[in-house]
Amino acid sequence: MKFSKWYLWLTLLLAAASFSFYLAQVMIFHRTQDTFFYMLQDLAFVPIQVLLVTLILNDLMARREKKALLNKMNMVIGAFFGETGAELMAHLSKFDRNAAGLRSLLKIEAGWNENHFKQARQKLLAQDHMIDHRSGDLELLNEFLSAQRSFLLSLLENQNLLEHQSFTDLLWAVSHLTEELKLRSNLAELPESDLAHLAGDIKRAYVLLLAEWLEYARHLRTAYPYIYSLVIRSNPLDPQASVIVK
Repeated sequence: MKFSKWYLWLTLLLAAASFSFYLAQVMIFHRTQDTFFYMLQDLAFVPIQVLLVTLILNDLMARREKKALLNKMNMVIGAFFGETGAELMAHLSKFDRNAAGLRSLLKIEAGWNENHFKQARQKLLAQDHMIDHRSGDLELLNEFLSAQRSFLLSLLENQNLLEHQSFTDLLWAVSHLTEELKLRSNLAELPESDLAHLAGDIKRAYVLLLAEWLEYARHLRTAYPYIYSLVIRSNPLDPQASVIVK
């Protein structure tokens, strides 16, 4: 409401100022025809001015704002992988019976280009991730996610992340998996039907997590090469990875 009143008063003030200038021109020079001639001439250029301002300048400003917002969101995504995501990748990969092939696929190297990342993403989404509850530790996963629950909820409260659909989907998938595990009192005595349900929740979060991590690394390659180097050296899916520079 305050903004609307301010906008209304500004509109009235500018309209009154314009009318005053035209009135002063007529009273001083007494050339009414010339005044209306130039008035119509100015009005003739209004559509062009609207085109320049609304379609071109606004578009350029929107792109600049979007780029700045994406940089801020990638900072949040970086915090997520630093606090939770990377370790969660390691936990979830233990449930994947095809993890060995996945490690080879996602062994990012310093020399990767856009094409490498594109092919890796396509293969990742096309791969059959065979989630087996017997391969991992549900209790350990539950403990880890429960410890990260507050952090995950704080990320969901970030309004800027609504602009990043894929990362928002990831957070919802991980939060859902957290709640599913938390609400079960005994994970060691679940029927096969329920374990199959949990396997589906794990797979959903797992695939989204890997795809987002790959996209995050792709962004860092050109935007922040020094952080990209750290991501490569701390790859949670590469058993040979080491943060020690050799």
